[in-house]
Amino acid sequence: MDMAERDILLSANDVAVSFGALHVLRGLDFSVRAGELVGVVGPNGAGKTTLFSILVGALRPDSGTVSFEGAEITGLSMPKRCRRGLVRTHQVPRPFNGMTVFENVLVAAANGGEGYRDAAQQRALEALSFTDMLRQSNRLAESLGLLDRKRLELSRALATDPKVLLLDEIGGGLTEGESARLLDMILALNAHGISIVWVEHVVPLLTRAVARLVCLHQGTIIADGSPGEVMTDPAVAEAYLGLGGRT
Repeated sequence: MDMAERDILLSANDVAVSFGALHVLRGLDFSVRAGELVGVVGPNGAGKTTLFSILVGALRPDSGTVSFEGAEITGLSMPKRCRRGLVRTHQVPRPFNGMTVFENVLVAAANGGEGYRDAAQQRALEALSFTDMLRQSNRLAESLGLLDRKRLELSRALATDPKVLLLDEIGGGLTEGESARLLDMILALNAHGISIVWVEHVVPLLTRAVARLVCLHQGTIIADGSPGEVMTDPAVAEAYLGLGGRT
């Protein structure tokens, strides 16, 4: 095994998923190295959400394997993967209504991380502090605006003490200023050593953050490289941008 292979933290290997006659992922190979911030783009139906579901254990692949920290985890449940440090956010935030912001994050810390209640409380407070949500701790989750709901979703993920964080459309619906604040948080998380895979339709926001960009189309990876390389690839222009290969 060479140095690059030893560096791989999370990988999907020859993964295929079908829903009836619809082939969503087709023998897909995808990997994330320790410390990477990887962006994933692609048209609707490309397989991005399905890939996330396979990685975190919400779906089982029809074939292929998923590995994390050098061990195969294909048959491991979603809660067990979360406790190992593999966690995702959702495009539409899913807070527990009827509970406060702090209670939402504490539930995530207690169930997704390891340790006793005091440790869970400390992780919850640290996550809320990082996302600038401490002042909102006693508000009911359902009373939050969009940006704060996204911050709460991020806080809950951080409270599980992730090693790899999968972000699903976290920039959608935000203003330019809100997006800039969110981008700063994501870059800071990556700087603290959390590997990040970020699916995003707001491509300019994504390309400001990542050094590596992957484009999916019809369940396969058609481009993988720097943002500049990927976004000028004729195959990406045709499949994702709808330009028919024109530059």
